[in-house]
Amino acid sequence: MKSGATKIMGIINLNADSFYAPSRAETADAFRHRADELLARGVDILDLGAVSSRPGSEEVDAETEWERLEPVLAVAAREYAGVLFSIDTFRASIVTMAYQTIGRFIVNDISSGEWDEAMLPVTGRLGLRYIAMHHQGTFRTMHQAYAYDDIVESVKQYFRDFAVRAKEAGVADWVLDPGFGFSKSDEDNQTLFDRLDELKSFRRPILVGVSRKRFIWQPRGLTPDTCGDIVRQYEERAQAMGASIIRRH
Repeated sequence: MKSGATKIMGIINLNADSFYAPSRAETADAFRHRADELLARGVDILDLGAVSSRPGSEEVDAETEWERLEPVLAVAAREYAGVLFSIDTFRASIVTMAYQTIGRFIVNDISSGEWDEAMLPVTGRLGLRYIAMHHQGTFRTMHQAYAYDDIVESVKQYFRDFAVRAKEAGVADWVLDPGFGFSKSDEDNQTLFDRLDELKSFRRPILVGVSRKRFIWQPRGLTPDTCGDIVRQYEERAQAMGASIIRRH
């Protein structure tokens, strides 16, 4: 894909708990099938997640996360050379072991380094691209609707603070994810989306993940399975407003 064009990140959930069943791939064979399907559709980045972050999901320990991820990464290293992967994790230990298995990849961290103090230093030492996502609270509370005076200004302040932490840890190449669906009301999500272009002031790539998100389908009386057309309209608008990466199921 030519430089400067919006990249598409395809989701592969390596667990049985993710809310959107078609994105799940719990075995190596299922991973191959899902990866081949996404690549055939022109996806640029394959995003691997071994821990579900849907509302109400249960956090699993690092050992379980790695048990789900390791066999898939072994297949990726052997059979998908040249494919760009991202790994959805908030644990530095997973980043280290994944790097030893497949080499360079993108770290996609919903916690922005807040849940593991080693995450940013490890990412900086390895020189990996890093996706930081806006959220509030812990793994268990991050789906609550937090109160904001101005959601866009709050998100901008969050990333001003993150930029300081990233620089201190040596993370030079980072992507801004506004965190649609996390720690925000439906109204906050919509307001943030409508004012997405204001985040371009950071001069960082912006990732937009609105695929199958509740704030899109629930107010319209749809479901995660029937909202595909309206989601595509959101994604096209996000691209027009300057999104560098679209994350989708």
